[in-house]
Amino acid sequence: MPSTFSKAIDELIEKTVILSFSRIGYFLRKHFWESEDLDVDLSGKICMVTGANSGIGFETSKQLAKRGARIFMLVRDPVRGEEARQRACEEAGHAEIFMHVVDLSRLQDVKDFVEQFVGYESSLDVLVNNAAVLLDRRECTEDGVEKTFATNVLGPFLLTNLLLPLMKDSESARIINVSSGGMYAQKLDLEKLQSLEEPFNGVIAYAQTKRAQVVLTELWAKRLSGHGVSVYAMHPGWVDTPGLKTSLPTFAKVMKPLLRKPVQGVDTVLWLAIEPHLNSLSGTFWHDRRPRSAHKTSRTVSSSQERQKLWELCEKRSGWRESDSVVPSIEKISGFSDS
Repeated sequence: MPSTFSKAIDELIEKTVILSFSRIGYFLRKHFWESEDLDVDLSGKICMVTGANSGIGFETSKQLAKRGARIFMLVRDPVRGEEARQRACEEAGHAEIFMHVVDLSRLQDVKDFVEQFVGYESSLDVLVNNAAVLLDRRECTEDGVEKTFATNVLGPFLLTNLLLPLMKDSESARIINVSSGGMYAQKLDLEKLQSLEEPFNGVIAYAQTKRAQVVLTELWAKRLSGHGVSVYAMHPGWVDTPGLKTSLPTFAKVMKPLLRKPVQGVDTVLWLAIEPHLNSLSGTFWHDRRPRSAHKTSRTVSSSQERQKLWELCEKRSGWRESDSVVPSIEKISGFSDS
């Protein structure tokens, strides 16, 4: 348990964004963590990570694999994805790492993948919803959905709900939604979330989706209470990733000395996947191994009606309904895990 002193230091760090989100906060806080918490054997566990070809997704996949887990890496680019898979195998020291091309912005891609996956696998222990995009101009998918919303919210919503039957068959499954500190600046707004306003603002669109992820985490936790599946949201702080350099090049350049390394950014993801005493805290929001308030100000708090409307919007735009929670079984597909 954290001491009174460590809690006081942590709270002091949390009051300043630049300390809390930067590598400084990580270095200060890690002195209060138990070093052996991540020394866990995950042999026999099955983990899935989206957006896994680089940055936080790749590092999460590798670190889980190093602990013996069987990993499914979901990526958009088959070439970069295969390169990442091979590198993860080399660095983790085993070959039970599989790569699958799934564009989360395309709902049919998600459905096709899950249909295959449930035909081959009988359980899933950890799902890390990490894939995300931050765009500088409006793009729409073939489903007619703005791409930020489709990739960051709708795709993960559909993927998670279709995989839940397998997760309920696990002994104690975990869903971890990788959010962002940027969501603190936004109150859930369904029009902004879908980028219906002009002109398009990619930063606001991204932050809205990250706020939506946290709200969905809380809603899932209530729905899954008593079903053996815990759900958490977290933010990794400011992490030096290819995605940050592409999406926010000026910020990445200016803040370079303070950015966290990917292995530091994924620490809490790993901890949430591994720590055994968290089930009673399902639905909470985390940063640096501690639950945090999902709001810095009361103006970003949504009503229960607004939260329910988000769930209904995701159901409508993804085409998923509660009755779809059991995917029809199909014959096991030979070599699926080797694709």
